[in-house]
Amino acid sequence: MFAALAAAEPDEILAVMAAFRADPRADKIDLGVGVYRDAAGETPVFAAIKAAETRLLDQQPSKTYVGLLGDMGFCNALGALTLGEAATARSAATQAVGGSGALFVLGRLIRAANPGAVIHLPTPTWPNHRNLLGQGAGLSCAAYPYLSADGKGVDLAGMEAALDRLGPGDVVVLHASCHNPTGVDMPAEGWEMIARSAAARGWLPFFDAAYLGFAEGPEADAAGMRLVLDAVPEAVVAVSCSKTFGMYRDRVGAAFVMAGDASARAAAQGRLAAVNREHLSMPPDHGAAAVRIVLEDADLRASWGGELAAMRGRINGLRQALDAALGAEAGGARWRGFAAGRGLFATLPLDAGQIGRLRDESGIYVVPGGRVNVAGLPDDGAARVAAALAALG
Repeated sequence: MFAALAAAEPDEILAVMAAFRADPRADKIDLGVGVYRDAAGETPVFAAIKAAETRLLDQQPSKTYVGLLGDMGFCNALGALTLGEAATARSAATQAVGGSGALFVLGRLIRAANPGAVIHLPTPTWPNHRNLLGQGAGLSCAAYPYLSADGKGVDLAGMEAALDRLGPGDVVVLHASCHNPTGVDMPAEGWEMIARSAAARGWLPFFDAAYLGFAEGPEADAAGMRLVLDAVPEAVVAVSCSKTFGMYRDRVGAAFVMAGDASARAAAQGRLAAVNREHLSMPPDHGAAAVRIVLEDADLRASWGGELAAMRGRINGLRQALDAALGAEAGGARWRGFAAGRGLFATLPLDAGQIGRLRDESGIYVVPGGRVNVAGLPDDGAARVAAALAALG
């Protein structure tokens, strides 16, 4: 049966991970993998999460199934944190297997509601959006402009023109904050434009909220998304806890469907359960339960908020340091712009040859396309990375 099976296309990010691990140089720098790293190069577990897991270990009475929709207390608490109380009350919800699982479940839900729906993705976007919503959920995908020609802002005019050509049956994927892969976030006037267009044209906003808290804080990072949610009768939101709570390997997320009325909300809730049953049966419980405990306990929530703020401060400090180091290098000016970005990522105009030179000559690993994970920079690495970039010309 499997003799004629075609080999899967290699994942470029995973290939960079493997090459980095195999590199024997002690001073190598990994700017590829999209995870937060601390000053020691580790991806830490939040102290608040450890405390919640200890409580689970001591107090959890059973490991039986929670249900097709998972832990609804977790969904409600996470929804209030991200969407706000009002939008959460208007939403159907399910626990999901990470943010990726939430994207897939929502894609399948959209296909069930409208098999002809078209998913419009920003240019550029996270590559797995097309995999999950196109090949995975079986929806047609299209593109709309996002990044400006100089790579330092949002092409608001091009984006508005594209969105105003859409209508019911079109779905627009929007990064809630900390755009992946560019780090270039939507300005306030952009969110206002999106809200006007969605309300007037009737297209469906589809938010990917994977990095809330990494730009300015959870409330500030959700403000643009909430403005749009307040303006439209329907929207969907995929939320990931991988970065915001450090739950990468536990695959914790949730999918929300904001519906126009109680009947539509009930129908969406039932369909979410059916999609789960078809594809994974019961969502995993442990990680979601730990996040719920943190959000419901005032002391743990305060601890988590402080830890998140420290991570955000480190990332923003690295951005400032790298920009300053580039400013001190002859030829470094063309690579500047890190300080204006938000979240883990920035995208540099690097071609394959330049990426290869960074790897071979300097031990600096960047994924194809030029996406850089700023949090992968060691505390003392700004000058070295700046010099390597400046040397590219």
